[in-house]
Amino acid sequence: MTGPDSTTAARTLIASASAAFAAFGAFWGVWGASIPRVQQQAGITAGQLGLALLFVGVGALPAMLLTGRALDRWGPKVAAAAITALGAIGAGAVSAGRDLPSLCSGLGLIGAASGAADVAMNAIIGRAENLTGRPVITRAHGVFSAAVVLSSLTTGLTSATALPPVTPFLAVAALCLAAGLYMLRTLPSTQLGDRPAPHRTAGRSPIAPLILMGVLGALAFASENAHQSWAAVYAQDELHTSPGLAAIAPAVFAATVAITRLSIGTLASAPARRIILAGALADAAGAILIATAPSLFIAALGLVVVGAGTAVLFPTLLAVVSRHVEESHRGRATSIVTTVSYIGFLLGPVYVGQWADAAGLRAAMIAVAALAVILFALTPALLRRSGFGPHTQPAMRATTKTGAVSAYRREHRNGLRASRKLSAPLEQPSEARGLRRDRLGAKDQGEGAPHD
Repeated sequence: MTGPDSTTAARTLIASASAAFAAFGAFWGVWGASIPRVQQQAGITAGQLGLALLFVGVGALPAMLLTGRALDRWGPKVAAAAITALGAIGAGAVSAGRDLPSLCSGLGLIGAASGAADVAMNAIIGRAENLTGRPVITRAHGVFSAAVVLSSLTTGLTSATALPPVTPFLAVAALCLAAGLYMLRTLPSTQLGDRPAPHRTAGRSPIAPLILMGVLGALAFASENAHQSWAAVYAQDELHTSPGLAAIAPAVFAATVAITRLSIGTLASAPARRIILAGALADAAGAILIATAPSLFIAALGLVVVGAGTAVLFPTLLAVVSRHVEESHRGRATSIVTTVSYIGFLLGPVYVGQWADAAGLRAAMIAVAALAVILFALTPALLRRSGFGPHTQPAMRATTKTGAVSAYRREHRNGLRASRKLSAPLEQPSEARGLRRDRLGAKDQGEGAPHD
């Protein structure tokens, strides 16, 4: 697939994935702003709420691994089913969550649908980035972050009304349905390559390099979710701000992440390793600034630095993996990296909580800075050991360590071969062969024979 065909295909993939990322962000923005009302409706304590939230991860992790195989076998329209299911299951779970057992069950189903949608969206946008050579993965994640901010603010403004907690989830369910229908109409029915994936392929992508990339993603996500989850608590407990002002802290962080991801196009030509290292340094510096902040203003500046740093980490790692995998294994590769990274997302807030209990929240922020330092130190070595280092990715069509070329490069080469075959005559008369030899001889003598 080359030329206009590849451009059209890439635009279709970008539009479909962006619609899914917007709906996905809207769902989680509404959920984050609705947690207090969901807790009140279920009549559970804070400890019971923490237990219920664990079921999101319990449902997500196995679903993420299974979705990769489903994508490789049945194609990108799996993403349409996943994002539609997320909206419907979310509304149903919140409506039925009247006690602890029902809420835990519902959150487990939400986690499964969310994990499936997460992997499917990232696989589709990864294919688009491989086709275009532009940082569309980071921009799509920016759409997600922006949707989280907008939907959480909207839900917060309407939470004072007498409407039941399920009301904003019904609106998001409609948005997810619209995104799913659009994806069903626009996405191809086969896998992300040009042919259906076989049941068994000899060139199966190795798992170990993908796990190594997932470890880097886990460190990145642990820091990101630690700041997102604890920013308001830190502002209220350590800086002694009111609950209203404390709510500004996570909003500043989320808005910075969204703005950074949406404007990341200027880094399109920068090597991935430099982007990750710069992001890790900014993450560490911002966390230290927060840990030593004497006021909310200084802490907010630290959150801006942290947000700008963490915003580029996981999308860049996913982009590196995306342009090194075969199309027939893109779903599985994306699911492995995303699943390992998601473990860090789940453990990040727990990590802060343990440090806060042991030494206080300021020490916990130093511990988060340590995660960024570890990421900085491990990045060169793990990129090199995984085969995704600078020596194996000089351009967007770089090859893997095993020498397998990307699907886009194969498509380009196959297209050229096909065009040559179509343009060549079936038989060449002897006069034509003689004329060709004469022209070649003239070219060797530097005569520059005309081509008319």
